[in-house]
Amino acid sequence: MNHKLAKWWEPHENGKILCTLCPRYCTIGKGQKGFCYIRENIDDKLYSIGYGKPTGFAVDPIEKKPLSHFLPGTNVLSFGTAGCNLGCKFCQNWTTSKSQIDDIHSLEATPEQVVNLAKKYRTPSIAYTYNDPTIFGEYVIDISKIAREENIKSVMVTAGYIDKKARKEIYKYIDAANVDLKAFTETFYRKLTFSHLNDILDTLLWLKNETDIWLEITTLLIPGENDSENEIMQLCSWVIKNLGENVPIHFTAFHPDFKMKNKPRTPSVTLDMARNIAIKEGINYVYVGNVHNLEGQTTYCPNCNEPVITRDWHSVLDIKLKDSKCYKCGEKIAGVFQ
Repeated sequence: MNHKLAKWWEPHENGKILCTLCPRYCTIGKGQKGFCYIRENIDDKLYSIGYGKPTGFAVDPIEKKPLSHFLPGTNVLSFGTAGCNLGCKFCQNWTTSKSQIDDIHSLEATPEQVVNLAKKYRTPSIAYTYNDPTIFGEYVIDISKIAREENIKSVMVTAGYIDKKARKEIYKYIDAANVDLKAFTETFYRKLTFSHLNDILDTLLWLKNETDIWLEITTLLIPGENDSENEIMQLCSWVIKNLGENVPIHFTAFHPDFKMKNKPRTPSVTLDMARNIAIKEGINYVYVGNVHNLEGQTTYCPNCNEPVITRDWHSVLDIKLKDSKCYKCGEKIAGVFQ
């Protein structure tokens, strides 16, 4: 498959190209690639060299993304490509996100073939995940458009670091998104991800207020970096004030990886503390992940506190919803249910 001419770029001074896909706004010289490794200046034009080159496919429970209020109990076809537009020192998928296309065994798959794979495995949705799908936005658009025509949903699992204009096009046929809100300080974002907090908050606001896309948030709690009671309280307070009480939030456990192998795993007590703060702040649906915690993975009715979706890890054990409402008191449960 030939490289795809990229969207979101313009000629720049000294024969370089300005990539306008994300707020990094890389200036890319001839023969060079952007920060993400998969957008390259070839003969004064920008190409998406990751287009049509997934690093592999998996059929996962939708709960693994994690999404708890979007088609619970169903499977999702998941894939990503090489590269990423963030530089997280704690990346849990660094073997692909920090790889260049040449370094990694990539498959070839047209958008039609990806959708056909979802049909073959009878997955009601496709997830663009593993690395950040922002960087293969052209591929996302083409797949999600065909998927929409075939009544297959599309899910973005992303850090939300994307330009305002580009996101309108990339998210046009997207049905759900899980956005990593990695911390709630600019210092963390700048030092540990090489990006900026305000750009992520702006994407969250846009998704919630200007689209119909179902939104959930994930925060990976890293000991000593973003796990203080005060920071978690500020984060939850911002979510309540700006996104409302019905956006689910997932606090997940860190394990030592990539360039942060000196940090310990996140203790369960930290996850429980974060969950309790979020509930106290008024968020209706709060989950913990990467640990075994039946209570922290179950959905409770915000009105009568009855368990309505019982989970164990990524397995749904029981769904007690009647027309998207609590079977006991009739309270509407926020989400997209079958």
